[in-house]
Amino acid sequence: MANMANNNSSSQANGDSNQIAQDYDLSQPINSTSGLRSGLTSYGDAHFSLFLRKVFIKALGYSDSALSSPIIGIINTYSSFNPCHSNVPQLIESVKRGVLASGGLPVDFPTISIHESFSSPTSMYLRNLMAMDTEEMIRAQPVDAVVMIGGCDKTVPAQLMGGISANKPVIPLITGPMMPGSVEGVRVGACTDCRSYWAKFRAGDVDVEDIMSVNEELAPTGGTCGVMGTASTMACITAGLGLLELRAGATAAAVTSSRLRVAEQAGRNAVAMLKIENTKPQELLTRESFLNAITVLQAIGGSTNAVVHLLAIINRHPQVAGTIDLKTFDEIGRKTPLLVDLKPSGDNCMTDFHNAGGMLALMHTLRPLLHLNARTYSDQTLGELLDTTPFKSFAYSRQIVRSLHDPLYPQSSLVVLYGNICPDGAVMKASASKNRKLLQHRGSACVFENTADMAKRIDSPDLDVTENSILILKSIGPVGNPGMPEAGLIPIPQKLGRQGVGDMLRISDGRMSGTAGGTIILHISPESADLDSVFGIVQTGDNIVCDIEKRTLTLELEQEEISKRIAERKQRAQHLSGKGEGRPEQWLERHGRRGYRGLYEREVNQAHLGCDFGFLTAQGPGVGQSEDRQ
Repeated sequence: MANMANNNSSSQANGDSNQIAQDYDLSQPINSTSGLRSGLTSYGDAHFSLFLRKVFIKALGYSDSALSSPIIGIINTYSSFNPCHSNVPQLIESVKRGVLASGGLPVDFPTISIHESFSSPTSMYLRNLMAMDTEEMIRAQPVDAVVMIGGCDKTVPAQLMGGISANKPVIPLITGPMMPGSVEGVRVGACTDCRSYWAKFRAGDVDVEDIMSVNEELAPTGGTCGVMGTASTMACITAGLGLLELRAGATAAAVTSSRLRVAEQAGRNAVAMLKIENTKPQELLTRESFLNAITVLQAIGGSTNAVVHLLAIINRHPQVAGTIDLKTFDEIGRKTPLLVDLKPSGDNCMTDFHNAGGMLALMHTLRPLLHLNARTYSDQTLGELLDTTPFKSFAYSRQIVRSLHDPLYPQSSLVVLYGNICPDGAVMKASASKNRKLLQHRGSACVFENTADMAKRIDSPDLDVTENSILILKSIGPVGNPGMPEAGLIPIPQKLGRQGVGDMLRISDGRMSGTAGGTIILHISPESADLDSVFGIVQTGDNIVCDIEKRTLTLELEQEEISKRIAERKQRAQHLSGKGEGRPEQWLERHGRRGYRGLYEREVNQAHLGCDFGFLTAQGPGVGQSEDRQ
């Protein structure tokens, strides 16, 4: 054994020496596409480029031998403004351990970090910027594979978008959910209970001292929201895509040793992928992979945000873009029951889901509904992976992960609606409705033109509203705010809340947190900022009909009146100055605005396409932009 070890060591040393000699042989081209020799900076002399690269990386103490190993990049998204990522430094060390143990060289590098509560105007506004950062840093640097560490709502989709576009082997590493807190002996989880306690405070059921005490318990540890919010949804979807280890990869808590072992294994997996053919994301992920992810989304009662994110991710993939749309989500929902009993659609937390078997338990339960031929990061098909990782159900797991025959909700946790008010679609989490009667409802619109208008009037005792009214909030779409804020959870008017009204039908062109519940229709497309939008001309007193069974959302108005209102709106919007006769004023503002905001408003597409920038999609610039916005 000692002789064999010595021989292997000698062979490695000889291989390193030969490689180093080639680096300085000016008569031979540098044609390596891996490790430090890949993607050389353009100085016009490849040998000098490599020589200079070695000069500077040796300043960090690396040897030639170490630099001959495959390089595994580790994306560092730590930020003191991001408590969801508070464990990233520990995760990086664990990933490095796994990479080194497998014969790779780990090198971490930063990208921007986004937290939901610390990003103005919204984190969604910055998702595409993070995706661009991720893509370009993966492209620019000499990495053979990348471990992408993310957790908070928009970071995982941004990394998947950028990773697919950069198209180098990638392994996502989720930071993990936080632990639940406790209020008066009752478990609470951010941020579903953030919203429920705030609603109680607004209704006068909780005083200011109590709400201050609750504030300290809702997020007791670092990590992402501990319920089935957007962060947990994206973690589960990533596992559904075949990119995470099923038992703990999506669900192990951020503050546990299990999460550190997941990180170490991610480092091992990244090195292992280099020995497998066709592991770049555009090769590994197929249409079937995304159909599985949508099935998981429906089965977990996931965040409506995930619909927008998945569409953006799908539309980055050259072979899959255009083959899946909003209708696909609804078709899958009709045959997929809600199985996971977690807040806000159920009663439990992510720690319960993990203890019940996590995604492994769910995927075994969903097996009849999945495409088992989809490949996974390990090069096994999903069917092969499930065969080699059996799961024995037990009483507790069956409480949290229901069977197909005993679901929490029979089908269509998330539904897609169409009608004259949303010709390109709208989304609702029907399973989170607190008043099922509102799923088939006709009511009179109470319209707020924007968030400032809502803030000014929502709690006025003179507001003309009843419990049967439909609350409408405009101008919170991708362009309208900008950044499509999570303002779709329109608060119950205070005078109704104090009467005990806990839910109303609410409609907007914005988003809501995945941790929120209620009978809420979101992502109206096209948004109200589009001058051709029917949603943009809804007025207080108009009647609207919602019918979940028929999947329709309709403004009860004659087409003649709709056309008249749109024409009048366009006429009011015309800007007749010398800057651009006949152009809408909004058009001039967008095309004259500087910086990232100008880029965002000019290039972002609508919710039914994922709110990505047209020039970043697989189809390229101009996709999904209306005439008025171009």
